[in-house]
Amino acid sequence: MADKPSIVFAHGLWADGSCFSKLIPALQAEGHEVFASQHGLDSLESDVACVNFTLNHVPGPIVLVGHSYGGTLITKAGTHDRVGALVYIAALAPDEGETSQEQQDKFPRTPIFEHVEVVDGRVWLKPSGLPHFCGDLPEAEQKLVLATGGVPVADLFNQQVPGTAWRTKPSWYIVANNDHTVHPDLERSAAERMGAKTRAVDSSHVPMLSHPDLVLDVIREAAKSLGA
Repeated sequence: MADKPSIVFAHGLWADGSCFSKLIPALQAEGHEVFASQHGLDSLESDVACVNFTLNHVPGPIVLVGHSYGGTLITKAGTHDRVGALVYIAALAPDEGETSQEQQDKFPRTPIFEHVEVVDGRVWLKPSGLPHFCGDLPEAEQKLVLATGGVPVADLFNQQVPGTAWRTKPSWYIVANNDHTVHPDLERSAAERMGAKTRAVDSSHVPMLSHPDLVLDVIREAAKSLGA
């Protein structure tokens, strides 16, 4: 048993583990073991498997943190017996039997989807989409986000695997009020449905990069709740 809970991150589309780079050093300095799952966005099943073997690697209890599509992943993988708390950052959180796409379809289409293209069976974010994804970051940081982002298979949001961890695990949710990627109304609805402790911030889709101190505070609160 570690002295403090471990923290595992799950990234979303057009991202990789580096999207948590403003959080990881602070959490490590505070004594947490921290890993970011580096899943390939090849299938929901393989992405959940990647999060699971990352969970297997760290001591429990674990705070599992998901951004965007990473919320779908922590919803599925969070049933792992050593996960004690879930933190959703501007994230999807489908119910049992509900796909990511079905959850999105209940809310207005966001501007980001006018700035994507499908090439080689993968959904690429165009540079013109950056203002709708991470527009509150400096230009150099926006370019870094684009350069390091993973590219999903086109049908990823229509895939399904079992698991709804937020039904049994305590959850926290960060709502990005100015999100043009995941609709803020979806975020508020998801947080209410899971009974999450909720914080709202005037942020783009990437509050972990634009408002890292707030996100760190929420993760710390979740970790403290585990009492390790």
